[in-house]
Amino acid sequence: MEMASSPRTVEEIFKDYSARRKAVVSALTCDVDEFYGLCDPEKENLCLYGHPNETWEVTLPAEEVPPELPEPALGINFARDGMNRRDWLSLVAVHSDSWLLSVAFYFGARLNRNERKRLFSLINDLPTVFEVVTERKPVKEKPSVDSGSKSRGSTKRSGDGLVKSTPKLPDESFEEEEDEHSETLCGSCGGNYNADEFWIGCDICEKWFHGKCVKITPAKAENIKQYKCPSCSLKRGRQ
Repeated sequence: MEMASSPRTVEEIFKDYSARRKAVVSALTCDVDEFYGLCDPEKENLCLYGHPNETWEVTLPAEEVPPELPEPALGINFARDGMNRRDWLSLVAVHSDSWLLSVAFYFGARLNRNERKRLFSLINDLPTVFEVVTERKPVKEKPSVDSGSKSRGSTKRSGDGLVKSTPKLPDESFEEEEDEHSETLCGSCGGNYNADEFWIGCDICEKWFHGKCVKITPAKAENIKQYKCPSCSLKRGRQ
C-alpha cells in the first residue's frame, strides 16, 4: 500500500519483509484479541496488512486495480465465527506467509538469480508466521539438495558453509539440537558434521566437505560461483 521508496537491494527487501512479518506476527499473537475483534464477519471484505514500520492494520483492500503491491487474502473476517479460533488464526497465518513472500519477490523482480537465492535463504532462516502462531519448532534439515541448505549461491556468499546464524526475534525461541546434522559426512575425510567448522557443498556431485579438507576458506568461497570438488574436477578434466 505504501511505495514511497521501494526497497531494491537484497538487504533492503529482507528488512522490509522482516518488518512486515513482525507486524503480522504481533497481530496474530501479542495483539490477537484486538485483531480478533476487528475481524467482524458482519463487515465487508477485510485484509490484514503488515507495514514496513512494524505496525499492522485490518482494513478494506486497495481500490485501484491492479494494486501497487500484491494484496493480502481478502475477506479473512468472514470465516472467523465459523471455525475454531485457533484454526482460523492458523489459516490467516498461512495466507499471511503467502502474501509476505509475494511482496518480497515483487520488490525482488529485478534481482538476478543469485540475489533471489540469497533473499529466499534469508527469509527461509526465519520461522514462518504459521510456525510462530501454531508454536511449531522449526526443523533444521541436514544439508541436501532438497533442504534449502543447498542454496550454494547464498551459502558460499555468506562464507559460513553450513554454519548459518539464525536471526532471532525477541518473541521467538529456538532449541538447538546437537544431532541435527549427525548423518552428514565429509566427502573427503568421512568425518561427521561439526557446527564449529566451515563446510562447502559441491555443485556437481552434491557432496559436502570440510573446508580444510578441500583447502577452501570462507573468504575463497565468497568468490566461487560454482564449486567443484577435487574428484569432480578430475573427472571433468579427463572428458
